[in-house]
Amino acid sequence: MEPLSALMKKRQPLTPLSPSLPTSLPHVCEPIPQLPMTPPDGEGYIDTAASEEALRTALHVLSTERDALTHLGSLYESDPVAQEGFVNAVNTILKTVVRCGKLVVCGVGKSGKIGLKVVATMNSFGIRSTFLHPTEALHGDLGMIGSNDAVLLITFSGRTPELLQLLPHLPSSLPVIAVTSHTHPSTCPLFFSRPPQLSILLPAPIPSSEVNSFGLPAPTTSTTTALALVDALALAIARRLHPDPGAVFHAYHPGGAIGASAAIVAVHTIGAIAAAVDSVPIAKRRSGCPIAARDILLTAARSPSGWVRISSSSIISPRQVQHLGHAADLDRSISLFDKGAMVVEKADWISLLAANSVQEARDWILRMREGERGKDFLKAGTVFGVVDGKGIVSGVVEIEDVVGEDEVQKWDFVIWDETIVIGSDTHHVDWGKEAKEPDLE
Repeated sequence: MEPLSALMKKRQPLTPLSPSLPTSLPHVCEPIPQLPMTPPDGEGYIDTAASEEALRTALHVLSTERDALTHLGSLYESDPVAQEGFVNAVNTILKTVVRCGKLVVCGVGKSGKIGLKVVATMNSFGIRSTFLHPTEALHGDLGMIGSNDAVLLITFSGRTPELLQLLPHLPSSLPVIAVTSHTHPSTCPLFFSRPPQLSILLPAPIPSSEVNSFGLPAPTTSTTTALALVDALALAIARRLHPDPGAVFHAYHPGGAIGASAAIVAVHTIGAIAAAVDSVPIAKRRSGCPIAARDILLTAARSPSGWVRISSSSIISPRQVQHLGHAADLDRSISLFDKGAMVVEKADWISLLAANSVQEARDWILRMREGERGKDFLKAGTVFGVVDGKGIVSGVVEIEDVVGEDEVQKWDFVIWDETIVIGSDTHHVDWGKEAKEPDLE
């Protein structure tokens, strides 16, 4: 019997021979020209003419883009369409934030890069934003858009095919903001099939085309103006949303050189812990009914900060909203509750400066409470109106957030409705006794 190795050799096909390699390369008819070297041959060689040309190019680009930004500033200083569009865009995004929605930014190419930057800037101010590539949107990413969102499109031409293909698939109830070279909504193709009341134009034209300026259509001046405009939008929203936007920015940006410098000089300010008044939703009454406890609770559920307004000058703090959830009858009118403890009128807000540190404010409160007068107006449930650098009351904060929950619980209790609230505990009150000394079940 033959060994196994011999049988395997018989069954294996022979490996074909490799083709022989040529022993010499074919003759090249023409010699390959010597390519120029970069940098030019010769150590320390400087081409003065080329250097001067590079500087001239740089200065030309910088002066062209500077002129474009000056032109953009003049437009928003004088043009009613641009001004109305900017104000509407700020208000729309603020409403989106209040409704717990987000800003969805779309763009293609260089405009898409601008979109990514504005998303990063918005998020650093606590304005929830995300980038959506229009092509990916048509392949499933449309699912990231919610009913309370707003869309920001960035396109210089205003007719980018990918964006035009995306628009029919967006809900008609969704507000669309467009940064584009068009100076009137009626000429922008992005709005041709959208509801006019939900179509917001942010004009970003340039005084001279990039071909005329530089001899090529590379996005340069157009992207500079778009970037400047969306930066202006982000800062305008941040200043409406937060009494101290700088403190919010530092809180969301603890890393890098910015975070390191902030850690050295930053102080935990009142403005940083305050809720912006503009971001507090106003409770809406049901048809034919007064505002009830149920309406307050439903409004609080969509409030970013938990605060609720029942009018432009009346507010309910998150802690009082929480206690309201214990009410036996949620359909009871809010006017039947003890409004002095539940609803605080603007005239009763105690002013604090946004720039004050929390420790400074706490020390002042405790010092004032050492006297009888301070105990009358600095107590559980006190609302502070936070005054910004312009002298405007732009935020609100509860006294418990300044001095601490444990400290306030030592002071007094708040009575409203049919219950007494001591700290986080709620007890039924026997109204047969005096309110100041209730019997607790």
